[in-house]
Amino acid sequence: MTGSYHINDTASYHREWLKTLGWELTVTNALEGAASPCRSILDKNGSFGDLLADHLGTLIPLGSISSVLEIGGGYGFLMRDFLRRVRVNKAAMVELSPVLLNKQRETLKGFNVTFTENDFFSIGADFFRDFDLVLMNEIVGDFPTICDIDPAFLKSADSDIDPVLGRVKDFFTALGLPVPEGPFNINTGAIEAVDKLCSAGVKYIYLSEHSCEAKVPENMQNRIKIESTQNPERIPLMGHCEYTVKFSYLVQVAEQRGYRVRRGQYKDFITFPYTDRVNFILTSHSQKDEHEIIRQFIEDLYKYEYMVLIREG
Repeated sequence: MTGSYHINDTASYHREWLKTLGWELTVTNALEGAASPCRSILDKNGSFGDLLADHLGTLIPLGSISSVLEIGGGYGFLMRDFLRRVRVNKAAMVELSPVLLNKQRETLKGFNVTFTENDFFSIGADFFRDFDLVLMNEIVGDFPTICDIDPAFLKSADSDIDPVLGRVKDFFTALGLPVPEGPFNINTGAIEAVDKLCSAGVKYIYLSEHSCEAKVPENMQNRIKIESTQNPERIPLMGHCEYTVKFSYLVQVAEQRGYRVRRGQYKDFITFPYTDRVNFILTSHSQKDEHEIIRQFIEDLYKYEYMVLIREG
């Protein structure tokens, strides 16, 4: 039995597309620069890295962090802001794109950071054991996702199984996952990334991405439209696509590896008062550029989830 599926693997796209810089309006990029319209609505006018550092400081002892690694660091904004706040003995970036790696070097000029051009999945576990904290911000949706899987093979005892589907079956068996009722997608790359870092024994792991399980509070549902599909969805972007992430699977991986998990949404640490201006932006359907940007930004505060993994003991 082989079954049917296809694999979304963005590594090949990134190797070609990221020979030149493209801009993706992530939450990190949306908060870059003090004049960003998105900052104008916040309780604290800060960059993404600054706001995240505030939040991480309530969850883990940042003063004890002596080494930090960021995987897929984009333009380097998060690492820059983190190093402004936390003194470490060792900081490093791992990036697949040589162009983005050069941009990170520019952004992080003046900081003592090492840069490695490599595919995360090609790096041995020993490399990660040297770091107290690993950051994967808005990147795991770019990792391989296996799509359009017929769940019938999960119930089959047939030993003649495609290796890719065999790996999916191993995930379901190891994690004790319920069998989906219909065709489904699974973020195998994100699952393997979490398992790899946990197996390496990294003390603290932070990751975030668009979630297929995110929800909006009842009192905001008539203002912010998010569909919680429970199945990773394709997000088409310039030159490539990524998938939303099923965070509940990642939680189970981390917990099985002996990690305590704090899971939430960006709105936990990027907060804003619900003013008359915000209400107008969310309810008026204004086509003003600034209003459209802020609407998308507020939606992302609910659509993005994060996890902080803390190694027990």
